[in-house]
Amino acid sequence: MVKSIPFFILFSLALTASCQTPQPAAPACEDIPVLSNITRTAGTNAISRFSPPAGFKRTSSDSSSFAFFLRHFPLKPDGSPVHYHNGDIKAHAYHAAVLDLSTGEENLQQCADAVMRLRAEYFYSQKAYGKMHFNFTNGFRCGFDQWSRGCRVKVQGNQTSWVCGQAPSTNRSAFQAWMNQVFMFAGTLSLEKEMQAVAAKDLRIGDVWIKGGSPGHAVIVMDMCMDSSGNKLFMLAQSYMPAQDMHILQNIHEPGLSPWFRLPEPGMELYTPEWTFAYGQLKRFAAAP
Repeated sequence: MVKSIPFFILFSLALTASCQTPQPAAPACEDIPVLSNITRTAGTNAISRFSPPAGFKRTSSDSSSFAFFLRHFPLKPDGSPVHYHNGDIKAHAYHAAVLDLSTGEENLQQCADAVMRLRAEYFYSQKAYGKMHFNFTNGFRCGFDQWSRGCRVKVQGNQTSWVCGQAPSTNRSAFQAWMNQVFMFAGTLSLEKEMQAVAAKDLRIGDVWIKGGSPGHAVIVMDMCMDSSGNKLFMLAQSYMPAQDMHILQNIHEPGLSPWFRLPEPGMELYTPEWTFAYGQLKRFAAAP
């Protein structure tokens, strides 16, 4: 049993620590920039749909790695719109592609949630259930291993605990129910705290630019390439608020480079269509036990 804050406050904190609408990071655009200089195909994942810019080559990734999983994650057909959880289409989504990842009908899978979903999907595909866990805003660790054994989270007064007795299951329905529980009580604030800071120069696929709190936001590095001088370019994906399809972002500041982004110089900022991140806001998932 773990000490917690009251249930209604916990739920409120999780929501306010999720994606909130900040001041725009870029001038409003009526037209989505054209991907003019990057070879674009009807490929079914990032690695087959988008080529690196001239002079750059994709970094290597082991077939069992999180990096390989992300750059090969299925995409919806080219030209697909971004839908909100209620089915409405997002206007001016500034997306280069849409991940083939369910959003659900509830307003739950927002920015940090979608990042956690990808991480969980990676371990779920490996049946590494013991590595699937995230912290609630109050610090309670919610793991799929316990959930799959039939345990559920109980919040009573100031106490958060596991109560077991449900039928054990590792099927997709159990996975999604566990994820929804995480989405309700975790967010940018909790995810930022459980990740490790990393220098931008050491960027890897799977790293996360994240600002915890209210407002807060998170985007994940989906792919990366490098030139002979060691200069890195990277691809970003996000969900946002309200909950919506996760999508690969366009680089509206350098349309000819889009969907690739340059590493910011020390002390500079990373500009994305709907958020501006500070140079030091790059984090990495800790090695799973």
